[in-house]
Amino acid sequence: MEILQDYRLLGLVIGIGTFLIIGLFHPVVVKAEYYWGTRCWWVFLGLGVVGTVGSMLTADVLASALLGVFAFSSFWTIKEVFEQQERVLKGWFPMNPRRVAEYEAVRSRKNETK
Repeated sequence: MEILQDYRLLGLVIGIGTFLIIGLFHPVVVKAEYYWGTRCWWVFLGLGVVGTVGSMLTADVLASALLGVFAFSSFWTIKEVFEQQERVLKGWFPMNPRRVAEYEAVRSRKNETK
């Protein structure tokens, strides 16, 4: 850790880690919605809480920052899972054929509210 601070690379390493964490969550959203639908949102809530607590309890700046990024990426994923369902309904992403009835139920609920 000292070498990162001595050579002023800590910010760069945090930036790279942030980029990788956020990049990891994009395919996770697609796969999670495909296999489990929106009912998996609570998993990301739990991951976010664990990441937040871990970030607050860690004295190391690099680990704390990356845990914080992980936590809030998990929280953001909750929103993205619901938006991914909308993208699937629009036909932008493949629909899981095992969950067609679930998608139809969502469509009918949307049509009732219009």
